[in-house]
Parts: sequence; structure tokens; C-alpha cells
Amino acid sequence: MSEPVPTREHALASTASEAGTEEAGGESTGTVVVAGLANLGIAIAKLVGGLISHSSAMLSEAAHSVADTITEVLLFIALKRGDKAPDARHPVGYGRETYFWALLACLATFTLGAGFSFYQGVETILEGEEQGSPTVAYVVLAVSFVLEGASWLKAVRQVRSSARRWGTTPRRYLAETTDTTVKAVTFEDSAALVGLVLAALGLFLEQVTGDPVWDGVAAILIGVLLLVVAGSLARANVSLLIGQSVPASIQDRLRAELLDLPQVDDVPFLLTSVIGPGQLIVSAKVDFADTATVADIERASDEAERRLVASHAGVRFVFLDPTPGDGRARAEAHRPE
Repeated sequence: MSEPVPTREHALASTASEAGTEEAGGESTGTVVVAGLANLGIAIAKLVGGLISHSSAMLSEAAHSVADTITEVLLFIALKRGDKAPDARHPVGYGRETYFWALLACLATFTLGAGFSFYQGVETILEGEEQGSPTVAYVVLAVSFVLEGASWLKAVRQVRSSARRWGTTPRRYLAETTDTTVKAVTFEDSAALVGLVLAALGLFLEQVTGDPVWDGVAAILIGVLLLVVAGSLARANVSLLIGQSVPASIQDRLRAELLDLPQVDDVPFLLTSVIGPGQLIVSAKVDFADTATVADIERASDEAERRLVASHAGVRFVFLDPTPGDGRARAEAHRPE
């Protein structure tokens, strides 16, 4: 049975759910904009510092910030494109387009940031470099750390706020959230802070020992750091772009809501699919009581939808199939040879 016509009570619940998602989306946009502006200024400063100090680690950090700036632009596009209203061609909306643009942002980090860092590091180790004045580089690194730290703190505050709203820990929220934009900003700002420490350490060791190898090693470590971050974010976005289910704990709560209805005997098959940041489709095969009439099933289906939408922010569509099947028949009938 497909989704029934919403009543006024259901419409209010849906509006409240959408308001919560819009609030989170606005917060994510603010986080992305702050991070983008910070990265643009930092990239210019690092480039100047790298050219003056002749530090490959500083130039790698400049490439890192350029990649992060491009990433924030792509994440901003992701938020705006994914927020478009559903239409006839895309009836469930454009939420998954967010993950496409976020995946492109990962590729920018991988190619520009990590690739340039590896190149600079290897070239410095093999050919050496002329040592310049490190003073400007240290000043740039210190100012960059303050600016990156401010952006990181904003992202962390959003993560903590969202984690409290969902009743979970910040670590678990970052692992399971479908809002990959705030996840990307948090990861990239964390990597930026670590990268600044690595660049400063490489510059210091080169200054103390007179050996440019340390600066080259620092550049390579920055590249490895960016690879890890880009790979982690890419996996998350690819999974959501393909179509990911929600965690088992949330599925159990959704199933419990359905089983709590007096006309329902069992829910043998439940399917969830994320269709965008904080947006979800719930489909289920429901075994109604044998004594239930057609009117009972209609009322139960309407009540099920009201409960799921009201209790779980982000549920956009609820589809119930009043058959006791376990969902295997169709899969077995169309199994590829």
C-alpha cells in the first residue's frame, strides 16, 4: 500500500520535520562559507610564505588550502543543488546530488592537495632546496593555525549540537551522519591543523640540521594525511550516492513503531534508503491481523505514517505493502544468471 493522503495532523508533523532539516541545512551552509573564506585567505598567505622561505612543506600547505577552498565551493554547490524541491522528473527530490558534488570535492583534495604535496616532497628529498628566511613562514603558520582553528571550532560546535539533538556522541554522529558537508569541513579542518604542525616541524628541523630532507618528509606526510581524509570522505559519499540504509538501531526503532500498532502482527521486511542529507524513505512489508478489515488497514497505514514522520525527523516517504512476504521472492525471481 502506498502512502495515504496526509491529514492536517500529518502535514503539521511533516512541516516540523522539514523545518528541522532546513535549520540544519542553514547551519551547514554557514559552516562551509566560513571555512571557504578562511581557506582562501590562508592559501594566499601560505603561498607567499612558501615562496619567501623556499619551503616545500609550506608550498604543500598552500596547495592544501587551495584544494580546501575549491572543496568548500563544491560543498556550497552541493548544499544548494541538493536543496531543490522535487519535481515530476525527480519525485523524491535532489538530495543525492549533494553527494555527487561532495565526491568531486574529495577528488579535488586528492589530486590538488595530495598530488602536489607528494611531488614537492619527493623533489625536495631528491634535489634539495635553497633555504630562505623561515621567519615569514613561522608567522604565516601561526596566523593560519588561528584561522583554521576558528573554522574548526565552528564545525565542532555544529557536530556537538547535532549530536545532542540526536542523542548520540559527536564521534558516532560523524561516523553515521548523512550530512557529508559538515563531515567534510570537520575532517578537512582537522587535517589542516595537523598539516600546519607538520609543516612547522619540517621547517624547524631543516633550520636546525641544515638538511632539506626534513622539509621534504613533512611535505610527503601532509600528502599522506590528505590521502587518508579524501579516501575516508569519498567512501562515505559513494555509499550514500549509491543508496545507503540507516543504521540498524534506527531501523529497529522504525520497526518497533510499526509493531506498536494494534492491527499489525509482524513486520517481516523493512527497507530504508537515504535520499539526501537528513532525508529518508521507509518501505515495509506488513503482516496485518487476519481479522483486520480494509478500513482497519487504511487507518493503520495512515497512523503508521503519522507516527514515523512525527517521531523521526527526516522521514519523507512511507510505503507499506500489506503482505506477509519476507521480500526474497522478487529478488530470487530476478536473480542474474
